[in-house]
Amino acid sequence: MHGLAKGLAIIEAFRAKPELTIAGAAAASGATRAAARRCLLTLVELGYIEMRGKSFRSLPRLSRLGCVSDTISLPRAAQPILERLRDAVEESISLAVLEGDEVLFVARAEAIRMVSTGMRLGAMLPAAITASGRVLLASLPDGALTEKLSATSVTRRTPKTVVSISGLRKAIGEARTRGYAMNDEELELGLRALAVPVIDHSGRTVAAISVSASAARVTAAYMVRELFPLLRKHASLLGRML
Repeated sequence: MHGLAKGLAIIEAFRAKPELTIAGAAAASGATRAAARRCLLTLVELGYIEMRGKSFRSLPRLSRLGCVSDTISLPRAAQPILERLRDAVEESISLAVLEGDEVLFVARAEAIRMVSTGMRLGAMLPAAITASGRVLLASLPDGALTEKLSATSVTRRTPKTVVSISGLRKAIGEARTRGYAMNDEELELGLRALAVPVIDHSGRTVAAISVSASAARVTAAYMVRELFPLLRKHASLLGRML
C-alpha cells in the first residue's frame, strides 16, 4: 500500500504538469529516484504515459483516472455536443483520441435502437482500420505517419478490411484531402462509420468525432451527403470551445 500511495502521488503530479522527469516524479511523490522510475515504467507499460527521451508524458488513457485536467476536459466539453449531434442525426456518436497506434473512445452519445452500433466507451482499436483513427493519423506529419504505418500489422476483420500499407496510406491520404474518413464494413460487416477531425484554436487535431450506423439502414453516399456536414459543424463548435 505504501507503493500504491507513491504511485498515486506521481499520477497526481501529472495534473499540474503533463510531462515529468524521474527527478520531478521523485520530488512530487517523496519516493526515491529508483522507486519513481519503477512506477513511471509501470505506467508506461500500462499505457497511461509515454517515455520521450528522459521525460515521461501523460497519455489520454490517464484521463480515465480523472487526474489530468487537459484530457479530462475534452470529454466533458464534448458530451453535450455529442448528444445534440446524436439527436440531430438519430445515430450513435463517439469521440476518440489517438493513443499510440490505437484510438481510445473517450466519450459517447448512444442512439436508442434495438441493436447498438459503434464502439463502447473506453474501447481501443487499431487506428489504421477505423474512421476516427484515419482522421487522426491524417493530421500527422508525413515522417511520423510513415513510421507508424511501417510498424503497423493489421488483422483482416472482414473481407473488406484494408490490410496493405499502400492501401492504408491511400485511405489516410483521402481523409486528409476530404476532411473526413469513411469506414465501410472494414471493422465489422453491417457497420459503417464516418469521422471528422476536431481542431483546436491552434490548428492542432486533438480528437475525432464519428457517427456509426447500420449498413442495411444507411448508405455510404447518404452519410457523406447528409451526415458529414453536421459532423463537421459540431466538430468545429467543439474545437472553438477548447
